[in-house]
Amino acid sequence: MRPQRLFLSVLMFGAAGLLLFMYLQVRIEGQHAGRVEKRREQKATSGWGPVNDLQPVPRALTGGDVREHITEQNPKFHMPEGSKENPLLNPERFSRVLRETSPSQGEGQPSGKTTESPTLKLMEKHQGTKTLSKTFRGMSWPLDTRPLNKSLVKDNKWREADATQEKRRSFLQEFCKKYGGVSRPQSHLFHMVSRIYVEDKHKVLYCEVPKAGCSNWKRILMVLNGLAPSAHNISHDAVHYGKYLKKLDSFDLKGIYTRLNTYTKAVFVRDPMERLVSAFRDKFEHPNSYYHPVFGKAIIKKYRPNACEKAFNNGSGVKFKEFVHYLLDSHRPVGMDIHWEKVSKLCYPCLINYDFVGKFETLEEDANYFLQLIGAPKELKFPNFKDRHSSDERTSAQVVRQYLKDLTRTERQLIYDFYHLDYLMFNYTTPFL
Repeated sequence: MRPQRLFLSVLMFGAAGLLLFMYLQVRIEGQHAGRVEKRREQKATSGWGPVNDLQPVPRALTGGDVREHITEQNPKFHMPEGSKENPLLNPERFSRVLRETSPSQGEGQPSGKTTESPTLKLMEKHQGTKTLSKTFRGMSWPLDTRPLNKSLVKDNKWREADATQEKRRSFLQEFCKKYGGVSRPQSHLFHMVSRIYVEDKHKVLYCEVPKAGCSNWKRILMVLNGLAPSAHNISHDAVHYGKYLKKLDSFDLKGIYTRLNTYTKAVFVRDPMERLVSAFRDKFEHPNSYYHPVFGKAIIKKYRPNACEKAFNNGSGVKFKEFVHYLLDSHRPVGMDIHWEKVSKLCYPCLINYDFVGKFETLEEDANYFLQLIGAPKELKFPNFKDRHSSDERTSAQVVRQYLKDLTRTERQLIYDFYHLDYLMFNYTTPFL
């Protein structure tokens, strides 16, 4: 072959290769751009905000001391590197804490038929997210607090309960004014109201806080809705898996906003340490087909050196100390759960100004006073029975002390720091650590 012809052939082959390379590059870039756009769309349609989990920051100890203490006991435990300063001493940083949101994982529920299309619901939420800023441009956050309507309370015996209630509301409002600094929720709205149950007949919104009497409150809501004649005849499964009650995030934006501004909003809380121990006892000290395989196995695998094969396989026998290490770990092997999530991230009390703040410590009196306020039937009283494990001793301050004895002072301090917002918002006494 002549040199000229050889040179021409090589040149043509090279040009063809270059064109092929350019074509493939354009195609790959187009696919990448499509994936990026798809991810953006998924983020926009999810209705969830950024996932920022407030990590425990020691007050009395430096971050280095805490990391050294914990990792000596468990090398797999990760403490966040963040700031060593206490957010309580820095109002600006404390305000940022209140703006954080963290999706909570609920209890596993049996699968069943549903009449609502998940795709349709997703499309509705997507449309709601897109139009939120236009529809609610004039929406004021936090929502204004209205005086309680006491016209239906005829008995003077509630005078003391009323005075207590006004003090709690006033304390929470002042706290949020001082530290809140919150802005409009924007796309967080559906998540923000996802734990709120709706009872339209008596115009009640109840924010569910697990381990603070929520099972019996759901029974009360079912009776108020006319779904049952008595709260005492409703089973645990019917309460938690029956899908009889509506949640606020199932409504459209207008329905959510209208109810938030016209219904009586209630939240019932509990001492954070008691609530944590109660959740541990309920989910890990009794057989549980969800929490043992999902949480128990992951906790044992990461926080128990040389665990036996049986513990790995069934996830039972989690120790409280192991559970606490999971709670405080910035790299948890499994996500958070509503039973031990902070109330500040379940009910958003500095964005949603609750009309009624009840406490588990005075649950029966608070609940029956609330029933008077909303005009519930006179014969309806809040049930005081234990929902499950009725033979077990109730989780009290004395019981909590027994569990805390197994922890170091540093671990107890970190639990307090983890729940410090709940302690402060609801004026709970700082535990003796």
